Amino acid sequence: MAMANKTQCFTCHRENNTFTCEGCSKRFCAIHLPEHLQRLNEELHHIIDDYNEFKERINEQKQNSQNHSLIEQIDQWEKISIEKVKQKAQNWRETVIESSQTFINNIEMKFNDLNIQIQQLQKETDFNEVNLNYLRNQLRKITEELNSSSNISIQQDSKAFINEISIISLKKVKPKFNKWKQDAITVTGGNGYGEKLNQLYHPEGIFIDKQKNIFIADRFNHRIVEWKCNYNEGQIIAGGNGLGNRMDQLNYPTYIIVDQQNHSIMIADWQNRRIVQWVNQKQQILIHNIDCFGLAMDKHRFLYVSDSKKDEVRRWKMGEYNNEGIIVAGGNGQGNQLNQLNYPTFIFVDEDQSVYVSDRDNHRVMKWKKGAKTGRIVAGGNGQGDNLNQLSEPREVIVDHLGQIYVADCENHRVVRWREGKEAGEIIIGGNGEGNQPNQLNGPRGLSFDDEGNLYVADYDNHRLQKFEITSK
Repeated sequence: MAMANKTQCFTCHRENNTFTCEGCSKRFCAIHLPEHLQRLNEELHHIIDDYNEFKERINEQKQNSQNHSLIEQIDQWEKISIEKVKQKAQNWRETVIESSQTFINNIEMKFNDLNIQIQQLQKETDFNEVNLNYLRNQLRKITEELNSSSNISIQQDSKAFINEISIISLKKVKPKFNKWKQDAITVTGGNGYGEKLNQLYHPEGIFIDKQKNIFIADRFNHRIVEWKCNYNEGQIIAGGNGLGNRMDQLNYPTYIIVDQQNHSIMIADWQNRRIVQWVNQKQQILIHNIDCFGLAMDKHRFLYVSDSKKDEVRRWKMGEYNNEGIIVAGGNGQGNQLNQLNYPTFIFVDEDQSVYVSDRDNHRVMKWKKGAKTGRIVAGGNGQGDNLNQLSEPREVIVDHLGQIYVADCENHRVVRWREGKEAGEIIIGGNGEGNQPNQLNGPRGLSFDDEGNLYVADYDNHRLQKFEITSK
């Protein structure tokens, strides 16, 4: 650290004697310098934890090389192939048995006919050499036919009925990063705010199914609407009966999960402080007394809920809601330390059950690994602002299979992409100022991708849903 000079502290923004951090080049006062050093120390511990975790994985793979997923695939191929061979062999056995039986039956019929003729000839005394030669020839033919066995044989076919497999070593290639057209298509809303079926009023969370049907938490209309692909208006599938706390009403819903396994929808009914499930217009309260904002479900069907008042994220096992759940992020009071959150909103859970939290009032996105006591900043965390290393009240967060983090940077009216470990993000959508033009956003909230990689953005203050078509993969 350099000598102290009286300048503005990066943390408290007060004029004071400050010290420059040689790593980030920011200046801190004597009060906040130890906090900064403590944060660096915590980051070092995170790196050490990651190193140890990776080391354990290497050791596990050394010890359990037989449990490699490819070995499992080979075992499965072997099992299926053997079953195919067994089934094929059994089919041919049955064919041979059936053909042999038919062959013997035919021989037996001819033999019986010959026997009848012999018996008839024995009864008659008037027979001669011609009759005897005929019988002799018939018996010879039947004998030759029997000696020749059946009229079937086995023929080898060079065409395989078992799929051959081979092992291919893939070379590492640099991943391609997707890009999108900068002028969007308005797919829902865009007709001013209102409660008509072709209008939205501050859309928040969104969900898109495989048929590209869009489900929207139409927040200020207190309803959930579904827009079929290429339709000009939506249909109300939950709420829409005015603001209230009846079972058929919603109160500023913020997020929705469509559970395609049991054909239900789960709604963060924010101002009613409850998670409700709708199945065929029947409602059930799953969790109550919670300031729920964001929802997520992992591959093991655990439900995650962000509590914007308690500054925490909890997890429940699906179907078991008669408990308080388990805290998986935050829960240490409001603050900006690595074990704290400040108004968490949207959440995302990856394949490893790591939880990504949009920490709105800390202007950052946090990643909490499964079982971790503290989180890690993976986007923002450098104060509120519009620089590429900053966020301003972030909302929806999505992580793709490459670990790239997509954030609805709400008050900067843009969508940004961060790669974990990088000091700054990049603008992928918007960033052209607040507005309602096709290349502009106004307070983006919800994000979602369809199966083709097109990006959908809930353009909150423009009361519309924008589709940005993918241009490269």
